[in-house]
Amino acid sequence: MKTECKSKQIKFQELGSRKVVGKFDGGKITSDGGGLLLREINRRTNVIKNFSQCFTDYRDPDSIEHTVAELVSQRVFGLALGYEDLNDHDLLRSDPLLAVLCEKDDPTGTSRKCPRDKGKALAGKSTLNRLELTGLDADETSRYKKIIANSERIDDLFVDVFLDSYSKAPDRIILDLDATDDPLHGNQEGRFFHGYYRSYCYLPLYIFCEDHLLCARLRPSNIDASEGTVQELERIISRIRKTWPDVNIFIRGDSGFCREEIMGWCEAHSVGYILGLAKNNRLNRMLKEDLVDAELMYRTTGRASRIYTDFFYQTLKTWSKPRRVIGKAEYLQKGPNPRFVVTSISGEKMDTGQLYEKLYCARGDMENRIKEQQLYLFADRTSTSQMRSNQIRLYFSSVAYLLVSALRRFGLKGTKLAKAQCHTIRLKLLKVGAQVRVTVRKVWISWAEGYPFRDIFHQVFENIRKAPITIQ
Repeated sequence: MKTECKSKQIKFQELGSRKVVGKFDGGKITSDGGGLLLREINRRTNVIKNFSQCFTDYRDPDSIEHTVAELVSQRVFGLALGYEDLNDHDLLRSDPLLAVLCEKDDPTGTSRKCPRDKGKALAGKSTLNRLELTGLDADETSRYKKIIANSERIDDLFVDVFLDSYSKAPDRIILDLDATDDPLHGNQEGRFFHGYYRSYCYLPLYIFCEDHLLCARLRPSNIDASEGTVQELERIISRIRKTWPDVNIFIRGDSGFCREEIMGWCEAHSVGYILGLAKNNRLNRMLKEDLVDAELMYRTTGRASRIYTDFFYQTLKTWSKPRRVIGKAEYLQKGPNPRFVVTSISGEKMDTGQLYEKLYCARGDMENRIKEQQLYLFADRTSTSQMRSNQIRLYFSSVAYLLVSALRRFGLKGTKLAKAQCHTIRLKLLKVGAQVRVTVRKVWISWAEGYPFRDIFHQVFENIRKAPITIQ
């Protein structure tokens, strides 16, 4: 026996006269010791619990060991902690800390029924994939996949989380719209080549309000970037106005959303808008004199110069009426840079410079939120063959975003990480080495003594404990 143990030692280069020897015998140690903060914020918001209630489970209750809530928790916490693939869970299922996050009564898995599952409290990939791959026609008679996701209820959940995050109705909200590419590397359903992005991809539609995610809709890429926007706005805004009937609502987006259908709908439903407007020869001519003045200012000062003006403009064929356009006559070192936006906001309420710089340009923060979700919460892992299952994967990523966003909003307030993106939060707060010991009465978590952010960790924990319970 001693010989067997000795053969598993890893001998590194010496440290002076000392040998440096390693073995995988440290006991139950996790690299995700900070995940308990996610559990605390989830307990305050009930985001995962409410998400799990959007699934219908046709499995026999007497034959299962993992509830839908536990399966959903495992997948969402896994994404938030940086594990993008289902394959990762064949090893993660043995992590007692992840089992604690998922509210498993037996975090060590010692009471599992099947001998091969002993010591593995959580589900493996073949069980988890049923959350994604179950078809709409599944029922009690289906053989394996019997857990159906209800897309309409999930869509409503995002809006409910947003509404419940406010203690009182705001005076005004701005909904940011954007479409982005989700590159594909297989033969997925709905796969098309997109000329602008020069790749095969999906073209998901996102709607945010500040850092709140309200919509993540997966779409094929052989469509206009604005397609389906009116339907999503109808759904979201009607739900918002049932709770906040007097709130002023505006939408904001780039020129891909400057469409008659969208602007006409907004005007008919008392929704304001400020949208990018693609430049053309007619618009450039209307800004010609201001561009000359901007160039003169640049030549005089040597600094970038901008002149704002507004006028009413109507396209020759597509717009139903003239609308207010803000023109930015800008001259840079590389030359003229004219830009335009169209808006329903009158000049009496906000001048041209403020409207463009303070209001329209603020939409850039939404792009950071999309990058967070795609790059760090793996919204682009849409590799199943069916579009429905890929949409469900996008839902899981979106719920992971809700969880991390709530941690940032409630837990990181007043700390140095208050505006940190999720990968920084994960690196500095969640990826903490810890030993896990489970006794009859307690689960002991012993973090690494050398952890450099322990003061912030304590502050975040206290912030979460003081945060209001936002969703029942």
